[in-house]
Amino acid sequence: MSTNCQAVPVAVPVTTPALGDAHRWKVLAVGVAANASFSAAANGMPTTAIWLRSGYHLSNTELGVALGAMGLGVALTELPWGMATDRWGDRPVLLTGLLGTMLALLTLLLWITPADGAVPPLWALAAGLALVGVLGGSVNGASGRAVMRWFGAGERGFAMSIRQTAVPFGGGLGALVLPSLASRYGFMPVFGALALVCGLSAFFTWRWMHEPDFSAEVATGPHNAPTGLMKDQATSPLKNRKVWRMVAAIGLLCVPQFAVLSYATVFLHDHGHLGLAGITAVMVALQVGAMVMRIWSGRHTDRHANRPAYLRGSALVALATFMLLGMAAACDAPGWLLMAAVVLAGIAVSAWHGVAYTELATEAGGANAGTALGMANTAVYVGLFLTPIAIPHLLAASNWPVVWWLAGLVALLARPLFPKA
Repeated sequence: MSTNCQAVPVAVPVTTPALGDAHRWKVLAVGVAANASFSAAANGMPTTAIWLRSGYHLSNTELGVALGAMGLGVALTELPWGMATDRWGDRPVLLTGLLGTMLALLTLLLWITPADGAVPPLWALAAGLALVGVLGGSVNGASGRAVMRWFGAGERGFAMSIRQTAVPFGGGLGALVLPSLASRYGFMPVFGALALVCGLSAFFTWRWMHEPDFSAEVATGPHNAPTGLMKDQATSPLKNRKVWRMVAAIGLLCVPQFAVLSYATVFLHDHGHLGLAGITAVMVALQVGAMVMRIWSGRHTDRHANRPAYLRGSALVALATFMLLGMAAACDAPGWLLMAAVVLAGIAVSAWHGVAYTELATEAGGANAGTALGMANTAVYVGLFLTPIAIPHLLAASNWPVVWWLAGLVALLARPLFPKA
């Protein structure tokens, strides 16, 4: 599919006139809600790292295992969820995943929280969080596939970037609410709040998520079918070398992002000596900035048809901001400067997601978008699993500046893997 196509109107099935052109925005809203619900857990839980460490009596290494467990759960199941979405559609996969995630969080609430002096073992906490990841990973490929099918070629980058704002939006809500709940009331209300938002998203999925039917339009005029949906239907993304290169690039570029999301609170607390208010302000500002930049990036690349160049440039921007963050840490900069450096690096390494996922799904073709996005999310969440585990060992062998500099170098490795203009 050419990246400089004009917007193509979404075909509306003759048999279901109620689902008109405006319904695609409801589908997008469901995708945002579903992703935000899981992101509040995946990206919100690390903002409670200080209280998770003290509440469950964990060392830094054990904390890394707990924070990485959810990423491991997602990594193990993203590809099967994506293939299931291509086979059975977005609606059943999203409903199954959201309701299952809600039940897994309620299990954590009821049986795997510190209470009356009893502290659950690390293996139970890690297993519970991994189960949340196994079930919650369903939202990533399913809602992304829906966006690719409901939106025309000239607006998919914008729509997918709006959908990807759900990740910082959910993470921002988690950063705003979860640390306060964890510090004041413990982890029962933390898991309860996350279960509630998953339940609400499941309701909206049941109400609004429907599959588009383009068969009538394709039969009467191929020009009416959304551009790119019929591309490479017979070719699996698993056999596409370009898809694999982009999957690897996306996974690598997520490593510095997860370094910030997983350990920025610990860094600001232990190295910068910041309190709850300062840490919360940093994490919320980071997520809000990431939302704004994701929307801008999608609109910018739709208008200029420059997704490959933008992605290669994003790797260089990530490298530069993490070099600055490492220098601020090495110079024992004042707290306000550390806060600004964390926000800048976090935004820089979070702005590119919607653009990358759109380019990946375009390369794979709409009929295989679920599988391709599942491949990418597997790589992403392998990074979410390994990064929190690796950082404590890096800290033991070096210091915070080295951690941030190495994260920047990993971002640089992603650059040659993205397609050239």
